[in-house]
Amino acid sequence: MTASEYLDEAHDLLSVTALAKRTSSVLERLRDSARSARANDRREPNFPIGKAADLVGRTPAAIRDAEKDGRLPPPPRTENNRRVGYTLAQLNDMRGLFGTRPWRAPDDPCCVIAVQNFKGGVGKSTLSVHLAQYLAIKGYRVALIDCDSQASATTLFGYVPDLDLTEDDTLYPFLRQQELTSLDYALRKTHFDGLELIPANLRLFQSEYEIAARMARGQGRLLDRLSQGIASISDRFDVIVLDPPPALGAISLSVLRAANALIVPVPPTVMDFSSTAAFLAMLDETIETLSENDLAPTLKFLRFVASKVDENKSMQKELLNLMRTLFGHAMIRTPLKDSAEIDNATARLMTVYELDGPVTSSAVRNRCLAYLDGVNAEIEIDIRSMWPSHLGRLRKEGIA
Repeated sequence: MTASEYLDEAHDLLSVTALAKRTSSVLERLRDSARSARANDRREPNFPIGKAADLVGRTPAAIRDAEKDGRLPPPPRTENNRRVGYTLAQLNDMRGLFGTRPWRAPDDPCCVIAVQNFKGGVGKSTLSVHLAQYLAIKGYRVALIDCDSQASATTLFGYVPDLDLTEDDTLYPFLRQQELTSLDYALRKTHFDGLELIPANLRLFQSEYEIAARMARGQGRLLDRLSQGIASISDRFDVIVLDPPPALGAISLSVLRAANALIVPVPPTVMDFSSTAAFLAMLDETIETLSENDLAPTLKFLRFVASKVDENKSMQKELLNLMRTLFGHAMIRTPLKDSAEIDNATARLMTVYELDGPVTSSAVRNRCLAYLDGVNAEIEIDIRSMWPSHLGRLRKEGIA
């Protein structure tokens, strides 16, 4: 190889265009090789009759009786006549038959949750997607809106955002075109019955500049645009989960304006705790500024989640105890511990809730599910506490 050829190859390696093409190509191959990775090939999670009965709120005998007398379709079976697990769609049919759907009443407010922290790498998208899927499994009508141009949440649903999606599939057209009156165009069904997604891709980042520029020209009510979009679809959902970018920009402010609940994931490390302290100070200033312009959010609840926890590290244990003391009842009791099961699911562009079985071991998977379910169950109680129609049931359950 001549010196000139060597320099040309070195320049090609350093070319942003070349690197972007190579990484996109590798990511597409990884996605194609991952089991059930493509969004349109994903299938719903499957539940054995015992788990199905627990989720539906009836006994296995009640389900079998309903199948025998024709109120429910006969159960799917294998060639050996063994009962196959039920899909989430079938569970929701059972809930409809037995009257156990957990939906809010029409007069109850739609819960709009922002999972927000201005620092990246805190597990924001992981928490957002697992929360949305958990709620869907429980029978709620859920929308997940990916507001982050990095599109991590979108990727976990099996999309390679900048290959599979255009800007017209995202929030971008609604944020920039005042003539659009609904976000309905961007909602797409997922492989979880009752869960819909508004995806994101890199083009969404452009809206940060556009909204900021228009606000600088005195169009401050643009921060209401996302709220208007959510209002246009909220009657169809019980919960809308927002996954905003990890920065204090125009979209993050719009998310904060639109939300009526806030969840802050905080890994118990010195750097992340310091960042969260700065986030809270900025949040306080931001809410005060929004108040001056009649744009302040009305938060029904604010909760902190200890994420990516490794209690084998003494410093993390100390910080976790400090956070519990500092945040008090605002702190979710269950820590979301660091788990190889989450890492392995993410590598497959999936979540722990949709894996057929353990990637690591049954013990690791069960522990991971216990942490995820524990965190999400506490948030579910906060959500239901927003709804007057659920207060009687919460009291009956000994929760309210």
